[in-house]
Amino acid sequence: QVRLTESGGGSRQAGGSLRLSCQSSGDIGGSIYMAWFRQAPGKEREAVATISPGGTITYYADSVKGRFTISRDKTENTIFLQMNSLKPEDTAMYYCAADFRCWQNWQSNNGYKYWGQGTQVTFSS
Repeated sequence: QVRLTESGGGSRQAGGSLRLSCQSSGDIGGSIYMAWFRQAPGKEREAVATISPGGTITYYADSVKGRFTISRDKTENTIFLQMNSLKPEDTAMYYCAADFRCWQNWQSNNGYKYWGQGTQVTFSS
């Protein structure tokens, strides 16, 4: 069993920056693919970014490219999401997700078995 714990959420003004963290714990013996998703009120959950077990491959949603950066600290089994140039439309509950299977479709919710509880991020104009 893998447990994911997000932190770093809060409220900021648009244009600012915020850094989210997701620490994984439990049975993490193998390589684990991790990702960030978000869900705004009244909308479906959408993929934001993902990172390979070695941290060398990353993918981003078009809406965040150039503004968000995903990274990982393998020694701490933690991933981060650095969010810059924030916009009001970035307001959402942000979830950490993980799976031991290699991506088939990194943006699919079904591609990740383990999920965190989420951390709320709110940006005001």
